[in-house]
Amino acid sequence: MNIKDVLGKSIRETAQKAIREGVFKEGPLPEVVLEVPPKKEFGDFSSNFAMQSARSLHCNPRLMAQYLQKNLACAYVDRIEIAGPGFINFYLKANWVSELLAAMVAAGKDYGNLHLEHPEKVQIEFVSANPTGPLHVGHGRGAAVGSSLASLLEAAGYDVEREYYINDAGNQMQNLAASVNARYLELLGQKVEFPENGYHGHDIIETAQRIVKKYGDKFLHLSEAERLEQFKTIAYKEKLAALKEDLEAFNVHYDVWFSEQTLHDAHKIDEACELLKAKGYMYEKDGALWLKSTAFGDDKDRVVIRDNGVPTYLAADIAYHKNKFERGFDRVINVWGADHHGYIARMKAAMAALGYNPEHLEILILQLVSLYRNGELVKMSKRTGQTVTLNELIEEVGADAARFFFVMRSIDSQLDFDLTLATEKSNDNPVFYVQYAHARICSILKQMQEVGVRLEGTDKYDLLVEPTEVELIKKLGEYPDLIATAAQDRAVHRVAFYLQELAGLFHSFYNQCRIIGVDHDLQQARLALVMVVKHVLEHALGILGVSAPDHM
Repeated sequence: MNIKDVLGKSIRETAQKAIREGVFKEGPLPEVVLEVPPKKEFGDFSSNFAMQSARSLHCNPRLMAQYLQKNLACAYVDRIEIAGPGFINFYLKANWVSELLAAMVAAGKDYGNLHLEHPEKVQIEFVSANPTGPLHVGHGRGAAVGSSLASLLEAAGYDVEREYYINDAGNQMQNLAASVNARYLELLGQKVEFPENGYHGHDIIETAQRIVKKYGDKFLHLSEAERLEQFKTIAYKEKLAALKEDLEAFNVHYDVWFSEQTLHDAHKIDEACELLKAKGYMYEKDGALWLKSTAFGDDKDRVVIRDNGVPTYLAADIAYHKNKFERGFDRVINVWGADHHGYIARMKAAMAALGYNPEHLEILILQLVSLYRNGELVKMSKRTGQTVTLNELIEEVGADAARFFFVMRSIDSQLDFDLTLATEKSNDNPVFYVQYAHARICSILKQMQEVGVRLEGTDKYDLLVEPTEVELIKKLGEYPDLIATAAQDRAVHRVAFYLQELAGLFHSFYNQCRIIGVDHDLQQARLALVMVVKHVLEHALGILGVSAPDHM
């Protein structure tokens, strides 16, 4: 039972009745939006429906509010109060809470999973870091947000596919090979100048060391071109394998790993350029090919093929996104870092030029992550003196804490990640606080088992009248609506916030309401409530890719 749907339908039907009776002039009615008020004294739900409908019906909002107050027929409404210029506060009867819990118990493991009649086919591409070195903490935020968003959309009923775009073509791969080559030659006592655009990470030295250990000076006798080709293959396979291993350790899984090189091999970039030419959105200037992106709102036209015939990164990205839509996705979502903000307009322009709806390409921009330890900003890895890697972060705080901390702020906000707090076993640590709620439930169930009590089922949910019980049931009742709105707004941080609120309400219930040693019917009702809390905690933590431990 979704009380918002029931109440919203009643409000709309009552307003339509008023129009039929001639109380208000004919006109379109707005959507009924119901919110949970910030304070209990303002009721169970509030709405600005009267104020919104007053605009379209050209009437005084208080008149609409008064009509609803007098004529609304909803079995769950106890009373209606009008506030200010026309806000409506709804106070519901107690039977609503018991029926809500009964509906949640009946839903069982499916509670929180929404079912859409025509689910959108959505592809989410996230992380997609170059396979030239280890993932850093910025990639970690993208991994946590992208994978959590995919799970959130699935829970909301969407058909979701997760994809990683492997940048395995272009200059970065040549630079990787040249970097490994330089370190290899150094290890064998050769004097060499390190490439200007080379990668200076310690992982490059480790790769070269492994090559020397396995092959010795075997490659020293090859021409530089042959050696570079060998090292590109060896290093690429190693870096990609390490990248996949780190993501698996972070509970991030992909349905598709898409190679950029396949676009080049299949001449897909040429095909995309030819199509843009045919549509009149690509032209030649100074020997280069340009996308006429200003025709679609970009601030300037963009080079797609350089005057030397080499494609830009934009060329491959156009072909790649064309491929995405050709695969039949209704919506394509990219999760990108803050440094890609300026890239959005040209990508949307390219999709519009190809004939796709640019609104079906969503680009979510993640803001930067700053690490703090004991109140001090952490800039460098303790191990290598360079950027802190995702793997090092997992080693320090664990995958659960890292994922939760990464998603508990809106992606629009810069994230200050408190390493010290993330490792604390205290209620101040949000992930510990939430996981401890689940562990407490497991402890309750174990105690029940020890005294021979099991959940038998009951219809006596009206016995749950304590304030902490009522508030807990109400919060559980909000969960499906939270899933729907958070998915619609691409706001995974709301799931983390909801979990903290739910955990807080459960801890209050735990401290005030006994289960062992109370009347049988009351015990069964409370036990049923606890089981719903357990399921929702597991469901929401699962969306965030965080475990639900049975003990702490």
